[in-house]
Amino acid sequence: MRAPWPCTVFVALGLSTEAALAQEADAPDPALREQMFVCTDGKSHYVALAPDKQFTVRLYYGDGKRFFPVPSESGGMLSGDWFFEPRRPSQTNNPSFRGLDLRLYSRVEADQKKRTCAVVCGDQRTELQVMEAAAAKALLQRARFEENPRAWKPYALARDNNGIYYYVDRGYRDKDRGRFRLFVGPKGALKPLKMTNIVSDSQGDIFATKTGSLRLVLDRGQSFWVANNKERPLRPVPVEENLPMIYNDLGVYLSERLGTPCDDM
Repeated sequence: MRAPWPCTVFVALGLSTEAALAQEADAPDPALREQMFVCTDGKSHYVALAPDKQFTVRLYYGDGKRFFPVPSESGGMLSGDWFFEPRRPSQTNNPSFRGLDLRLYSRVEADQKKRTCAVVCGDQRTELQVMEAAAAKALLQRARFEENPRAWKPYALARDNNGIYYYVDRGYRDKDRGRFRLFVGPKGALKPLKMTNIVSDSQGDIFATKTGSLRLVLDRGQSFWVANNKERPLRPVPVEENLPMIYNDLGVYLSERLGTPCDDM
């Protein structure tokens, strides 16, 4: 008999997490804004690129009134015009470039001298219009530069033999790394479970829910769903190898914006 899944839970985790995130770029100062190269699709979506000594370019995205930094998240292995985009995997990019799976990265292709610009999301290319310098400068001087809106990143995933998934994510920013969420359910219909206590140490993590009548235990070697003191084995699902499925199929992030050009293009 299948145990009910939308209920209270304990979780202990020890699975690998997403690659370390690059630090978000600071808002550009007025002098740097004058050097930025701005492109638009003509539908109130703007890409702005600023020169940066460390990563060649800083990338910002917004609606013209608000702009957000778009972190590369490649640990410096890619220039700043590449950005992490697991929702739109590419079938043609290199799956193993200096330890990175480029299929999970998209990019902005811009040439200031030729005045060309395009966003490549997965295998889809969108040509953009290059703004005149005076118009771009006026736009950027009026705009607000805010923190990237992405709030969560994958942490751990497991499933049972009936196709019920057990998914945990954590806060995206360093200051929110101690925040976790737990979702349980079939693919496309996972539901959040409210937690009342979190324990995290070198042995794993325990997330207690309101009643504590159920436990989910995820370990490096073995995973269990524990209900009424009875353990039921689960199959760990590697997070890094299943990012497109996590973002597109579980249903957790369907309405969440990641603050990249691929939100809209």
